[in-house]
Amino acid sequence: MTTLKAGDKAPNFSGTDQDGKTHKLTDYAGKKLVVFFYPKASTPGCTAEACDLRDNFHRFQANNYELLGVSADSAKAQVKFKEKYELPFPLIADEDKSVINAFGVWGPKKFMGKEYDGIHRTTFVIDEKGTIEEVVENVKTKEHASQILK
Repeated sequence: MTTLKAGDKAPNFSGTDQDGKTHKLTDYAGKKLVVFFYPKASTPGCTAEACDLRDNFHRFQANNYELLGVSADSAKAQVKFKEKYELPFPLIADEDKSVINAFGVWGPKKFMGKEYDGIHRTTFVIDEKGTIEEVVENVKTKEHASQILK
């Protein structure tokens, strides 16, 4: 799956959020950035993950972290997800999968015995200089903030 690892330079991505605002890696220079990829807005696991990050958002801010969620959902689906759960961070609507592919989180998955291509739930912690500090591939949706903020 993802070939990016701690110590690698983060991809110089550019993606558009639920409100049509563009986010690029360079926008976050000087700050730590958590980019979390999730399969589908408003599904149980993705909701648990996003709400855990929301509930701990003040802890991220206190440690100079910005958060950015990414999925292949439409901007409309991202708006609904963000508003329904009052998420305080932007959600990239990566319908063309340019950010997803840049980070290498698209690939074969299995669910209930069926194989298909999809987004692997993966989180990248990027330092102030754009270097990947950590890659979390075994995301615990209900405890994700504590996986990042150790």
